[in-house]
Amino acid sequence: MIVKADYKDLQKLLQFQYLAYQSEAALFGSKDIPPLKQTLEEVIAEYREGIILKIVDENNVIIGSVRAKESNGTVYIGKLMVHPDHRCNGYGTKLLKEVEQFYPGKRFELFTSTRSIDNIKLYKKAGYREFARKAVNDELQFVYMEKK
Repeated sequence: MIVKADYKDLQKLLQFQYLAYQSEAALFGSKDIPPLKQTLEEVIAEYREGIILKIVDENNVIIGSVRAKESNGTVYIGKLMVHPDHRCNGYGTKLLKEVEQFYPGKRFELFTSTRSIDNIKLYKKAGYREFARKAVNDELQFVYMEKK
């Protein structure tokens, strides 16, 4: 079941984020990535500025989440994450489709690392197209994708 997260969910969502982003950290051989350094205060700010959705299982345990906020006609999607034990079951696709329903007729934008091949495949399958790449440093390059 996909529902909007409540304020009381934010600490659990942050803990879930720390778990879900371990695989991304492994791609770089470092835990020094922004999602693993985010604070509760930053998650609260994201909650206030946009929308956070969550998928819960039959025991009301969070197994997936996504965040979005709109600015100047573009919806910025971020922190799309699925529990490692529940990946490749369509939850990422369902979260993307659900968050898009909250912003009909808008342009959507997201980004991921060039090393995140599975993420790029998921986004392309959902109708997103690459429009830019930006190097963060010698080892990290982001792929920016959009859907109109």
